[in-house]
Amino acid sequence: MSSSSSSAGGKPLRCPICRKEAVDAYRPFCSKRCADIDLAKWFSGSYAVAGREEDEGDSAASADSGRRPDGDDDDA
Repeated sequence: MSSSSSSAGGKPLRCPICRKEAVDAYRPFCSKRCADIDLAKWFSGSYAVAGREEDEGDSAASADSGRRPDGDDDDA
């Protein structure tokens, strides 16, 4: 087994941090240092996964979730 990774096209996989050739032990990174830099970016909030925007129906559904399922509201 080789010490570097390659993509399906035969081109070497590059580290997303420093662009050096990736190493199998730290794939997709080239070293523990670059893997740690990437992890720190996730922890600090530099990276974020986009979520969907809330629809009007979503806010109405969440307002209804506070009601009791047996229909016994404390309003009376």
